[in-house]
Amino acid sequence: MITQLKGRLVEKSPTHAVVDCQGVGYWLNISLHTYADLGQDEAILLYTHLVVREDAHILFGFSSREERDLFRQLISVSGVGPSTAQMILSSLNPSETRKAILEGNVALLKSIKGIGAKSAERLIIDLRDKIGKGGGAADVITKDKPVAAKDEALAALTQLGFSRVQAERAVEKAIKSEGDAVPVEQMIKVALKNL
Repeated sequence: MITQLKGRLVEKSPTHAVVDCQGVGYWLNISLHTYADLGQDEAILLYTHLVVREDAHILFGFSSREERDLFRQLISVSGVGPSTAQMILSSLNPSETRKAILEGNVALLKSIKGIGAKSAERLIIDLRDKIGKGGGAADVITKDKPVAAKDEALAALTQLGFSRVQAERAVEKAIKSEGDAVPVEQMIKVALKNL
């Protein structure tokens, strides 16, 4: 299975992106949430899910592991396929989707194209316990994210040639000024300004 793609973004639209990885272009179906996170003609990392069908292999791309994990949970529900899951994630961001499921908000889920009352109820019944385990998967991801973002920022700065000490100081300054929940890309940008 292809779990992630790292390369240069060569094309994007609200429904798909093309990533050039060492001369091979990969077409990925994306949500509007991921589309909003992508820049233009830049180096990117997308987490992926590969759907294998009799007549096609379809790649779905996500800007975060959280979004990909939620996509996988959504398609595990009977009657929810990859296209419907992509529509859900285009209509609501991952935290809004989790909140709607945890709170049993049928009306909000029904407002999404392709989701009727039965599908909304099935999503809530099937996923409420999975999402709600141990205070919620979103809570666990949020707690781990600052550490992972800090580590990614440190790794990126050391790969750019800065010493570990310089990188740590710059990242700490970035966290103090921007907060620890800032995306890794923003953290790196601010840290580079501090060097």
